[in-house]
Amino acid sequence: MSIQYPARERLANLPTPLQPLDRISEQFSLPHGGPKIWIKRDDLTESAMSGNKLRKLEFIIAEARARGCNTLITCGGEQSNHCRATALAAAKTGMKAHLILRGGSGTGAPETPDGNLLVDYLAGAQVSLYPMREYVDTLPQLFEQWARFYEQQGDRALCIPTGGSDGLGIWGYLLAAEELLEDCRREGFAPDRLICASGSGGTQAGLTLGCQVFGSSADVTAYAVCDSTDYFIDKVRQDVADWAHRYRQAFPFDESRIHVIDDYIGPGYAIATEEIYQTIALAAQLEGILLDPVYTGKAFHGMLQDIKQGKYSGCKNLVFVHTGGQFGVFPQRTGFQNSWSQQ
Repeated sequence: MSIQYPARERLANLPTPLQPLDRISEQFSLPHGGPKIWIKRDDLTESAMSGNKLRKLEFIIAEARARGCNTLITCGGEQSNHCRATALAAAKTGMKAHLILRGGSGTGAPETPDGNLLVDYLAGAQVSLYPMREYVDTLPQLFEQWARFYEQQGDRALCIPTGGSDGLGIWGYLLAAEELLEDCRREGFAPDRLICASGSGGTQAGLTLGCQVFGSSADVTAYAVCDSTDYFIDKVRQDVADWAHRYRQAFPFDESRIHVIDDYIGPGYAIATEEIYQTIALAAQLEGILLDPVYTGKAFHGMLQDIKQGKYSGCKNLVFVHTGGQFGVFPQRTGFQNSWSQQ
């Protein structure tokens, strides 16, 4: 099926590399009858704006320009990768960015901001931190409040949902699916399964839709880092329906091909266990790949555990989509104290 993509602001360094994880495959997958593991390096979309969110922002910023907007308002956790990427992308394209962040005290920035939050400030974004309960209870009103604020100043804002995940943002990973499938063809194989982390659902939605649109038999398995399997199945349905409605697409999407595993969330969103920290260290030591404790570390750990349990024994080639998030390592530095070899 041919797809007519909407306008796009070129920000990412594409295509990103597809690489084999030979050492991890030999140690953890092949001995258990599992597949060869590959990794799609979307952590390399750009050096600072790095990660999956930049693919979505290419289409979001083009839409903002088409609407005559000069300000981007979005939301997320205090260490949101999406908000950090939005702040930098806005700076690069001459726009303003306002970030509505949860988890703060509501009285301003921490005395010493770290990780993604530090980059938010360096990029010149306006940051509003709210306590968790206020954020959860009033997020739609906060968007409205700040949109009115900019309108009164003579600006025009585009409000971007969590993670840029909706019928507009889905284009980023529809395009990524097309790119990834071509990568695999060039390497001489067809993937049996794509693996990703799912936090707001947009990357999963785009990959799942893309595999169907471009005629691949590969299914996408997403490892939830928050919320439940049922939540993400419904979220993917919503994003695909939003895409179909906005862009008048009549594609017969097969909802039975939405797959989510919620067994490895652990104590909660952005809370890692010792096993996750050890897996992140393992990937760094065996492959020189840096995962993060919020998204990719949990998904990669879940994938390895499920390979050991034989869940992917029928697969020959599995592709893990590395969605970035390395800035999230640093605020959790104390969790890694047992994760490296003592020399």
